Amino acid sequence: MQLIRLKKLRYTSSFGFTLIELLVVLVILGLLAGLVGPQVMKYLGGAKTDSARLQIENIASSLELYRLDVGHYPNSSEGLQALIEAPPGASSWNGPYFKKKQVPKDPWGNDYHYRSPGEYGPFDIYTLGADNADGGESENRDVVSWQ
Repeated sequence: MQLIRLKKLRYTSSFGFTLIELLVVLVILGLLAGLVGPQVMKYLGGAKTDSARLQIENIASSLELYRLDVGHYPNSSEGLQALIEAPPGASSWNGPYFKKKQVPKDPWGNDYHYRSPGEYGPFDIYTLGADNADGGESENRDVVSWQ
């Protein structure tokens, strides 16, 4: 009888983790998160910049379709909204020129800037990046149609 009790006692005490083992695992996970986290955030910031560049190319394509239909690009006062609703006097307008019937926002939730005639071409489309201010580095860098 006593032999059976010792075997049961030995098996039941070997299950589970000690507090030290759990703390070591938590420290290792914390170190990994501290090393990997910044790299992941840098990668996500670059993805938003790439997404903005692609959206600007799509907007430029929509503007080209508008020009083919109407004969000119929308002016700065009409803006990108002319791709959603026909501006006055655009009798051959054949839009909307976006699948979703709204002008897309940049990946940071801000409106794209549009001017026509542009300083660098027939039109300029740009976003000011994550900080929504001129200039900047990395994720705060402006994304423009003329580069």
